Amino acid sequence: MINDPDVCNQQGRIPSWLKKKKNLKDLRALKIRFRSACLSTVCEEARCPNITECFKSPTATFMILGDVCTRNCAFCSVRKGLPPVPDEHEPDEVARAAREMGLDHVVITSVTRDDLPDQGATAFARTINRVRELLPCSSVEVLTPDFSGDASLAEIVFEQRPDVLNHNVETVERLYRTIRPEARLETSLSLLRMAREYDDSLVVKSGFMVGLGESEDEIHDLIVLLNQAGCDIITIGQYMQPTKKQVPVVRYWPPQQFEVWSELAKNIGIRYVVSGPLIRSSYRAKEALEGIRKVQGRISDE
Repeated sequence: MINDPDVCNQQGRIPSWLKKKKNLKDLRALKIRFRSACLSTVCEEARCPNITECFKSPTATFMILGDVCTRNCAFCSVRKGLPPVPDEHEPDEVARAAREMGLDHVVITSVTRDDLPDQGATAFARTINRVRELLPCSSVEVLTPDFSGDASLAEIVFEQRPDVLNHNVETVERLYRTIRPEARLETSLSLLRMAREYDDSLVVKSGFMVGLGESEDEIHDLIVLLNQAGCDIITIGQYMQPTKKQVPVVRYWPPQQFEVWSELAKNIGIRYVVSGPLIRSSYRAKEALEGIRKVQGRISDE
């Protein structure tokens, strides 16, 4: 094992702690199910390293509004361009697929749709509603785009009372110009604050990647900002270059550093933290929700 994370990257090697085997047989059956319903998952589109484990659970994060994004984030492998017209039957297909999979926690995300008048907010609302109709005992988590900071659009989603409102800030402010050129950190933080203020019972969640060139001080400052925005849950994971078209990894942070950040976040007031090299925003999402509810229950008892 190479202990220096910078050397790992310079030599073009992925550290051993980031290597994970995939069982292609387990993947194939669920992929066939998604394709037959014309559904996409962010697990596939973003080339998540945990895809086999989650699909086997079974867990999946449904990606609505197509698989073409209107923004050009430098870290993301989702296709960019002009997306097609949204499929009006998609909420039904997502709900039916979730029911067939026997899910008791459904995660819904989307590409960014700046081309639509409502930027996809109504599609989120319809999908939440349909999932609740077919799976009334399931919890629902949404991982939304920033809706350009428009409160009226965000409230279309909030009104459906998802159990978790997740929106990722992705990286530190200094790197936005190169990594997320069409987004702003303050816009993302504003959306999180709006969710916190809209309904105190709503679990607010966010996450970011490391390894894009950020410093330890910048990571510390970002965690503080997420706490100030009202986040109950945060996720922290290592960026891994999906294909050669995306920006390369600048640094592979060692596993013990993720433990340091987790303790830091908890010490400044964030109630639940999922932090590790292979962590992704929706990884063990149900466990995170259950964890925060236990924390909330203890606080209520006190």
